[in-house]
Amino acid sequence: MIRPICAFVCVAGVMPYKEEQPSDISPSLIPRPRGNRARHVSYLFLALCVCFLCLTEQSLDLVFHCIVIHFTALQVGALCQGACNFAEELRHVTSRYHGSYLRALNACLELRKRSFLFLLLCGVAYLHLLKESGLPVCRNLIIVCFCQLLNFVFDLQHPSAAEISEMYERNNCNVAQGLAWSYYVGYLKFILPGLKDRIREFNRSNSHLLNCEKTWKLHILIPLSCDVCDDLQTVDSHIHFIKNFPELNMDVAGIKKRSYKNSIYGILGENKEKHFCVMEYATPLRSLFAMSQDESAAFSCQDRLEQAKLFCRALEEILQRSKYCSGCYRLIVYDDSEENDQHFLSKTILRHMEQELQEEYTMDEKYEGSIHNAESHGTQLLISGTDHPMSLHSCGY
Repeated sequence: MIRPICAFVCVAGVMPYKEEQPSDISPSLIPRPRGNRARHVSYLFLALCVCFLCLTEQSLDLVFHCIVIHFTALQVGALCQGACNFAEELRHVTSRYHGSYLRALNACLELRKRSFLFLLLCGVAYLHLLKESGLPVCRNLIIVCFCQLLNFVFDLQHPSAAEISEMYERNNCNVAQGLAWSYYVGYLKFILPGLKDRIREFNRSNSHLLNCEKTWKLHILIPLSCDVCDDLQTVDSHIHFIKNFPELNMDVAGIKKRSYKNSIYGILGENKEKHFCVMEYATPLRSLFAMSQDESAAFSCQDRLEQAKLFCRALEEILQRSKYCSGCYRLIVYDDSEENDQHFLSKTILRHMEQELQEEYTMDEKYEGSIHNAESHGTQLLISGTDHPMSLHSCGY
């Protein structure tokens, strides 16, 4: 294994790049962010509709006539629904829109998407075509408004559950995303950056209890059931509390010397050997579980499961973008809803610890392989034998 001890390696002609940190979360367990497949399929359907219209050999004037009528009818219907919503928002102009009627109107009609100019052009074309066809204009407009109002009354145009979920995810409005950001900003951002230094200091006075540096991470347990227990030993008898780290004190939000501390646990393996690590539950899961137990929250068990998965994904994305927390954490996500093995948790934790060691070995092999390839292609490796930085120019050596 090659360790970068007081050495600087520069491969000539090869620019360094930052590889994306691999996710340690199973993609079959946690949903990925939604993409643009729905929009792409809509393009396909539009192309099929155009092909079908071309094959029917209909008159272009008649096709244009029908498109204008139906498209304008949709816009008039949306205008009716927006007017109904605006009537309600008038009661909240001061509290929600700072007294601006224009902002309230824009919130109901989305003026940027449905400009009055576009509606005016559609209306003129609609009236002109109806006049040429000899159909009564008022009757058609009334029928369009009547049909749209029926949709509004019976809530037939309400967005589907998938659409609502997509809107919430794109705008970071989910409960899970708020909890993930709060967990990171209010706790992990304080704990993780100096975790390895605290472990190193702890080892000096505790006979190097945490002797494997590859597992010097905060192992965060995320059960999808959100059932967070206060005592891990009651969940799995192979998990034993060892002791706490020295407390980390800092002034936060007006609280002088607020205390943060982490716990070390010993996990008994199949060969009766104990493995030690820093471990705890993700505490925001308690909020999700409590919400699902409170009737006033209107938060079902299915909602809890979905938000738990989104919490995990959001937290992983936040931590991967944080330069302060890189390599200091491990998210252990598991579905314990139908698990009957009384030692399921300890086995899951040990499996993750083994993966940490394998990932480290893999990185070392890649490092050795890159050096071997560079040497085989005649690339010059410049290795500094001093602790001080030196010039990259050859004259500096």
